[in-house]
Amino acid sequence: MARQAVHTHPRSFRRRTPPTNPLRTVIYNVTKSAVGVIVYRRVGNRYIEKRVNVRVEHINHSRSREEFIRRVKENAARKKEAKESGKSVQLKRQPVMPRDSTTVEMTDIESIAPIPYDTHI
Repeated sequence: MARQAVHTHPRSFRRRTPPTNPLRTVIYNVTKSAVGVIVYRRVGNRYIEKRVNVRVEHINHSRSREEFIRRVKENAARKKEAKESGKSVQLKRQPVMPRDSTTVEMTDIESIAPIPYDTHI
């Protein structure tokens, strides 16, 4: 069976154990109403494997691959379009560059003085 990230959040499981990272959970068994999940739980300086059965209502798919799949389809379309037009296209993601500098114009300067504290109630 393929390894698949899955988010689990049954209330009874949450009471007994701390929240787990969904990337450290693997589905190992599927039945009609429940899913067997292997949870790698940190205990001290090591991870132990716990097998937990979780109802299907408490399982939802990880959305981490959605952006990747969208990018793959978009890149394929851009590559096909570039091949038809004979141009080269940049398909790699670029890091976010720093914002451009701006100059703040100070035409009207206003002096602000603190209000004295009133000790009478």
